[in-house]
Parts: sequence; structure tokens; C-alpha cells
Amino acid sequence: MMNGKKVVVVLPAYNAALTLEKTYREIPMDIVDEVVLVDDHSTDTTSDLARQLGIVHVVRHEKNRGYGGNQKTCYKTALDLGADIVIMVHPDYQYTPLLIPAMTSIIANGLYPVVLGSRILGNGALKGGMPIYKYIANRLLTFTENVLTGQKLSEYHTGYRAFSKEVLTKLDLEQNSDDFVFDNQMLSQIIYAGFEIAEVTCPTKYFKEASSINLRRSTIYGFGVLSVSFKHFLQRIGLANFAMYKGLK
Repeated sequence: MMNGKKVVVVLPAYNAALTLEKTYREIPMDIVDEVVLVDDHSTDTTSDLARQLGIVHVVRHEKNRGYGGNQKTCYKTALDLGADIVIMVHPDYQYTPLLIPAMTSIIANGLYPVVLGSRILGNGALKGGMPIYKYIANRLLTFTENVLTGQKLSEYHTGYRAFSKEVLTKLDLEQNSDDFVFDNQMLSQIIYAGFEIAEVTCPTKYFKEASSINLRRSTIYGFGVLSVSFKHFLQRIGLANFAMYKGLK
């Protein structure tokens, strides 16, 4: 716990057997109360390895639900366990869990209810090997999103995120996609609901075993991001009323 708040780390996993142990060994168990791994119907030994490592809460989907569907299960399970603070870390070892204490502290001390680990602050993305086309796309999409949402975030596309219980219980995540654009929809809901977002500099690693979507999926994701951003803008200026924002204000 931190400041009397229960801390739960969630690991949305798919074929993560090669990197799971490295990720898990860096989780600071002195402040983390529970670890939840949701296996999105992997074809490798992810679930078995998780149990061998001592992860008690292992949930395996009977069929692949997608990245967004995985996160929905992650957050529901964490809240069912009584989490006050939930940190999502990808088990592909692209992000180091060593930042968990810093991110948790920001929420536990009431400074911000949401914290993002940013690969862009401090030039961590390019240093860590992010492909140049992904970096350029990240910057262009982030600029567009900031304009349409009225924010000033350094990036919207990180998979390293921490949330207070109040945020997760406020959002209707079931309205969101089961695909990769879930991340953007969730941030759009958070911004529209008026929750403030902090960012911390996060080093990142790009290597063969780390999860990464291909160019085709990246393109689909990019168009999905633009769609979410324009919907947010229309909702913000009162020209539309989308279901994903219902009850957030």
C-alpha cells in the first residue's frame, strides 16, 4: 500500500512468455499489493509461466478479445480486488516497472488522478529505438489530439498508465472498442470528465520480443485516433452526444 491505498498492477498479456519474467521481477512488491495478469488467449505458455512466477490472479480469456477487451478485464478484476490505484504495465518489457513507485506516489498523495509514462518527454522514444515512422505519426497525431481536446499532453499513445479508483469507476469502458483504439477512447473520456493528467518521463525499449503492431494495424489505429479526436471535439462544443461520454459531466 501507499498512504493507505491498495495498489494493484495489471498486465494485459498476449504471447508474453519471453518477456514476462523480466517485467515481473522489476515490479516493486514493497508497495504493490496484488498483480493481475490477463492472458488474451495466448498461443504460448504465458498463463503457465505467470502462475510459476507466483502471480495469484491469472485470468485467461477463452477466446482472443483484443487489446481493449483485455484491458476491460484487467480493470474490472483490479476493482473487484478492492484496488484504490491501478497501474497498467505491458508485460513485453518495453516499459520498466521501476517507475511504479513514482507514478503511484502522484496519485496516492492526491496530486493527480491519472499518470502517464511518456516516451516523448526526454527523447526516450528515439533513444529506445522507436521506428522513425512511428515517432512521426505519434507527433502528428498528438498535435491533432491536443488541438481537438484542448490539452497539452506530450503523447496519447503510451501503454504505461496509472489510475485512481475514482477514475475507473466513473468511466463506462464497455462503450469503448476492444481494439487498440481503446487507449485513446479512454483518455478522451478522462479528459471530457475533467480529470487532470500528469506525465512522467519514461525510458522505453524496442526489440524483437517486444509487442508492436505492424504498419497496417498502425494505420487503422491512426484513423481510429483521428475519429475519436473529432468526436471529442464535437462533443466538447455541444454539436454531438456520443454514448461513450454519457454521464461524465
